Amino acid sequence: MPRVLIVEDAGSCATTLEIAFSALRGVSVTIASSGHEAWGVLESDSDHPVNALVTDLHMPRMDGFELIARVRRDPRHRGLPIIVLSGDSDPETPERVRRLGVDAFFGKPYSPAAVREKLEQLLHANPRHDI
Repeated sequence: MPRVLIVEDAGSCATTLEIAFSALRGVSVTIASSGHEAWGVLESDSDHPVNALVTDLHMPRMDGFELIARVRRDPRHRGLPIIVLSGDSDPETPERVRRLGVDAFFGKPYSPAAVREKLEQLLHANPRHDI
């Protein structure tokens, strides 16, 4: 069963994504409220690994930029599909996260259906599992 990790410190946004992703058959969702918490999830559960990461950028303790950089440096997680959702108004942000190796960027406000569709594409393209 594919597992998606949502990293979002705004509870309403995390819940909206969780509801949107529930339309994907057989996908389980884990929610973390910071990059630090997300990194702990990625490191701790080898029996049920994360198959995709959907993250905000501006969060407490460890932001999304640092989380993405850690994921891409770690050989165990390097190929993990990453979607970024951000309300960052800096016009350089989409290019900055692309250089870090993300697979998709959605500015806030975004369409949860569009994010779900992109997630589904990435899960099908990722050889770590089958949905």
